[in-house]
Amino acid sequence: MGEHPRGKLVVLSGPSGVGKSTLLQRVLKRADVPLVMSVSATTRSPRPGEVDGVDYHFLSEDDFARRRQADQFVECFEVFGKGHWYGTLAEEVVPQLERGQWVVLEIDVKGAASVVDKFPDAITLFIGPESLEVLEERLRGRGTEEESAVQRRLGQAREELAAADRYAHYIVNDDLDRAVAEVCGILNHHAS
Repeated sequence: MGEHPRGKLVVLSGPSGVGKSTLLQRVLKRADVPLVMSVSATTRSPRPGEVDGVDYHFLSEDDFARRRQADQFVECFEVFGKGHWYGTLAEEVVPQLERGQWVVLEIDVKGAASVVDKFPDAITLFIGPESLEVLEERLRGRGTEEESAVQRRLGQAREELAAADRYAHYIVNDDLDRAVAEVCGILNHHAS
């Protein structure tokens, strides 16, 4: 896999509720580099409105397992308790890098560590909250989850924040426009 001088791999992580998706949507529109989002693979069933190949590559458990055994993923993991697998296929990343695209992976800290092992020149970005208190307010403000789910997400956020020093860049998403400008600036710096 290794280095592809024409394209770059951008790894972005951060806790649930920190605003990664909104930030990424804006970065994709504003960045001066040829960014494309990688589409993850999963064994879970499509939700209403989700399209295979656009939202996810929906694979059967057998197909996912076969590809995992054939080392076709740059990273993959099982969501415990739900039994679903998620991962990033090499075929989703490598051809785009070879075409000069900058491929963005929005993945968790464990997946990011696996990707950096295979792509040591990846640009790593961690999106963090102003504080755990602000993150908790955001998660509760959604009003969509039970208390146990909020507590689970906060516990996961603490673990992820503890791993943030493994990333080359830490961006606090306290002001969306400023955070978008900071990410674009980092990417532009890596382009020069």
